[in-house]
Amino acid sequence: MADTAQKEPTARPLSPHLSIYRPTMTMAMSIAHRITGAKLYFGAALMVWWLLALASGPAAFAWAAWFFGSPLGFLVLFALSWALMHHLLGGVRHFVWDLGYGFDAPMRDRLATGTAVGGFVLTALVWALALALG
Repeated sequence: MADTAQKEPTARPLSPHLSIYRPTMTMAMSIAHRITGAKLYFGAALMVWWLLALASGPAAFAWAAWFFGSPLGFLVLFALSWALMHHLLGGVRHFVWDLGYGFDAPMRDRLATGTAVGGFVLTALVWALALALG
């Protein structure tokens, strides 16, 4: 016969909470990489809207061109271009890790800082070039 006596459940270890970990640059860049990836979905939807407006005729395209030419449109495009550059550099950082390099502490921090700074620098270069040619 089976023993039907109630046993107390064994205490299981709890998963560490965010309050236990000290925030690091690599943690911040990991979070930012996920956020920029989500923002790029929004950017893809805006690109589809722009392409549909282009295909729909002059009136629809004029409305889309007005939005993207407005201050809010410029802000959205600037934020999306930063998200793209940051996400691109985060992908390069992960590729370097996939090759087996950059795991020691100083190099990890340099790669994370390079991702953060490089995203802003590349965005500024892209916009400077676009405004100079445009």
